[in-house]
Amino acid sequence: MPKKIPLLDSAHGYDLAAPYYDAKEKFLDSFEKGKILPTLGDLTGQRVLDVGAGTGRLSLQLLKLGATVTALDISAQMLSKISKKNNKIQTILADAESLPFPNNHFDLVTAAFLIVHLKDPAVFFTEVHRVLKDKGQFLVTNINQRKPPEVKTKYGPILIESYYHRPEQIRGILEALAFTVEKEIIVRTREEQSPASARVGAPGAGWINQILLASK
Repeated sequence: MPKKIPLLDSAHGYDLAAPYYDAKEKFLDSFEKGKILPTLGDLTGQRVLDVGAGTGRLSLQLLKLGATVTALDISAQMLSKISKKNNKIQTILADAESLPFPNNHFDLVTAAFLIVHLKDPAVFFTEVHRVLKDKGQFLVTNINQRKPPEVKTKYGPILIESYYHRPEQIRGILEALAFTVEKEIIVRTREEQSPASARVGAPGAGWINQILLASK
């Protein structure tokens, strides 16, 4: 009988996965197809919070765009990788659903590959709205993941607790919290699909990621 793969929470799971996480960078990038950074533009002088920063895949790019970057994650081991890569990025160990910052503090909040680990994204989105300055922006991605994939650790494969969210659900939560959705990009398995078959939620649409840019 095959051994059951353990299902862990994000903090424990990503602490174990941290030594191997950078090897997944190209795979993670494939869900975005280079569409995030052009959406953000020049960030010179902006104060940016990257939530669920992991080992700094996005944080390092935000720094290159001129931002002052704070990287927040629930995994201490993941954050330690960022500190070794670039000490100009401030790292904060905290829960995305309880951001340890004052109101109206950031110009931009980003969250890539995070809400798949949140049962109710509205809790996190409410916190984002609180810490953003007036007219501040929020970039969030929502991957199409119906079940958690196996993650490599030195103890063998694990699963990390995750949840599936429909694109229209995430957009609806943002709008209900008084965010204005400025851009919505649906990344698909095949970009050449006809408009009818590429409709969000349409059978065979093949969406793999939803990228939303919203403003407060």
